[in-house]
Amino acid sequence: MTTTAAKAELLRSLHVPGTPLIVTNVWDAVTARIVAGSPGVKALATASHAVSFAHGVDDGEGLSIEQALTTARLIAAAVEIPVSVDFEKGYAQDAAGVQSNVEALIEAGAAGLNIEDSIGQPKAPLFDIDTAVSRVAAARAAGDATGVPITINARVDTLAGGGEWNDAITRANAYLAAGADCIFVLGLGDEAKVARALADINGKVSVISNPTSVPVKKLAELGVSRVSFGPGTLGLTLAHLQAATTQLTALGEYPAELGFSY
Repeated sequence: MTTTAAKAELLRSLHVPGTPLIVTNVWDAVTARIVAGSPGVKALATASHAVSFAHGVDDGEGLSIEQALTTARLIAAAVEIPVSVDFEKGYAQDAAGVQSNVEALIEAGAAGLNIEDSIGQPKAPLFDIDTAVSRVAAARAAGDATGVPITINARVDTLAGGGEWNDAITRANAYLAAGADCIFVLGLGDEAKVARALADINGKVSVISNPTSVPVKKLAELGVSRVSFGPGTLGLTLAHLQAATTQLTALGEYPAELGFSY
């Protein structure tokens, strides 16, 4: 078995501008195995929204820290490749709590994590910048304390929360200085904004995409380092399930996917 430290190093190395890491988000052991077994997949990432809904609770730390860690442990144990966990706000009130929880996350097998800077749902208000920076630094300190260089994908919610561009960039660069490996910017809805973010941020950039977003191939050409799909993959799965259910209930043909072997 590859150590968590080695997986963390591998995960970091997969964030390459222009050759982005594509992570199709998962939420349990079986989705992790299916995605990990797909050609070309090199790492996994969870989506807190999907994990939360699978537990019957709302996103935004509706999960308990115990539920979040148990899910991380199940997914990490189910596959051999690195797993990055959407760790929301760190499930803690202060930076010391974030460090403690990230140390527990590393013990659960996580090679990376997302940590966000908005306080609640929707994506506003945000932690003040000093507090947000301290929480990113706490995640990095957890990696240092455990000897696992966990890959930190620090999320900037400024634009999604209606904030100003300059504040988003200031936060992004401050998070990089505090130990983040990549900046996950919400609100980059068109090619011009993606290009501007890449020019203004002093490090690697991660984006979330859906059918209305900049095409994945173009994101790669622009120089993005990571692309994820958040709860969209749960929606994709449920849409197929609902369509098949409707077809079967109407005494229709068996959907071919009903014979899928996992």
